[in-house]
Amino acid sequence: MGSALENYVNQVRTLSASGSYRELADELPESLSLLARNWSILDNVLETLDMQQHTLGVLYVLLAKLHSAGTANPEPVQLIQLMRDFVQRNNVDQLRFAVCAFYETCHLFTDFVVQKNLSILGLRILSRAIDQIRQLDTQLTPIHADLCLLSLKAKNFGVVLPYLDADITDISTVAAECKTQQQQQSQHTVDANNDAKYFLLYYYYGGMIYTAVKNYERALYFFEVCITTPAMAMSHIMLEAYKKFLMVSLIVEGKIPNIPKNTQVIGRFMKPMANHYHDLVNVYVNSSSEELRIIILKYSEAFTRDNNMGLAKQVATSLYKRNIQRLTKTFLTLSLSDVASRVQLSSAAEAERYILNMIKSGEIYASINQKDGMVLFKDDPEKYNSPDMFLKVQTNITQVLDLVKQINKMEEEIILNPLYVKKALGSQDDDLTSQHPKTFSGDPTD
Repeated sequence: MGSALENYVNQVRTLSASGSYRELADELPESLSLLARNWSILDNVLETLDMQQHTLGVLYVLLAKLHSAGTANPEPVQLIQLMRDFVQRNNVDQLRFAVCAFYETCHLFTDFVVQKNLSILGLRILSRAIDQIRQLDTQLTPIHADLCLLSLKAKNFGVVLPYLDADITDISTVAAECKTQQQQQSQHTVDANNDAKYFLLYYYYGGMIYTAVKNYERALYFFEVCITTPAMAMSHIMLEAYKKFLMVSLIVEGKIPNIPKNTQVIGRFMKPMANHYHDLVNVYVNSSSEELRIIILKYSEAFTRDNNMGLAKQVATSLYKRNIQRLTKTFLTLSLSDVASRVQLSSAAEAERYILNMIKSGEIYASINQKDGMVLFKDDPEKYNSPDMFLKVQTNITQVLDLVKQINKMEEEIILNPLYVKKALGSQDDDLTSQHPKTFSGDPTD
């Protein structure tokens, strides 16, 4: 081991032994380039450090290994195992002194396993990393977006869904962490401006995951958050989310919901770049399944290029279902062939398949007489007087009350924030000044 690396090990050991973690965290970024240059002997450094006692030192060795992975071409399984060992055995109290470096390590690790087509091996590792570093179960970190990406690549959503189901009340950002830790941003390749990127990616990837599991209502919410995030310029992430937002809106509501007026980026930039999708919306609201099929076929190349062809087919399916639902409001009985004709399905058998699926999912209430091929549409049998329904209503009330408490708590925190108080008092002073203008002896109104 070279003398420079020996100095690194001695520095880590000495400052860790004395509990000078703040000082160590401030000095270690300067050694990152040294470690990266000596990537071939970093395993020797790790042998002299203990993950629990020297968490910060091991973190920067791991970060250097990931930085040099492109040129060093390390054994994937060994590097993945090293990352797994680190998140399982590190000292969280030490780790909080270098949150920015930890975020960067997780980003590079994500890029590495995606490149090696080993995304599924990183799911539990990043899940553990999030649990370690977040301070609240409802706190969003930049690592959440990485976990979502690995879940999409691996087509495995069991690990990530509990994180997506949690409503976010706090956000951990690189800019805030680096400011708190007084670290020089130039010491890291992580750019604080990427905070916005990882925020948008979380909601974009989350919307895609919910779409994949057919939880369209939640997907619509995620895409809406992504596209309505205040911005001065359009992000490509927001544009792609907007395209999916339009299609999922049709599936959920049959129309495009009202979008806040302060989202000028949508009207100025996104709409002109999503003309194909707006054509799809315009045809959909006319309720013609045949016209919708033609427009999807016309723009199939664009939808395929945007990886939205599967979603376009779901939109077509939703229109068939919506048209069948309209029939339940007009007819009590109808033959399967009439249903197929009215909603523009190819055959009575296909109409029967749609109706059976809708009955099973609770989208309509009906029965089919197989003997004469007639469909009997029924009213909703729910009388809202069962124990299960009472429990459901009680659960919803509890959730609303918890939400009110959370809103009141957040409002109190804002009101007591010194920056808010200063700004509010400043606004009041401006109002008082405008209400009581000064008069001068030479005022012509005297």
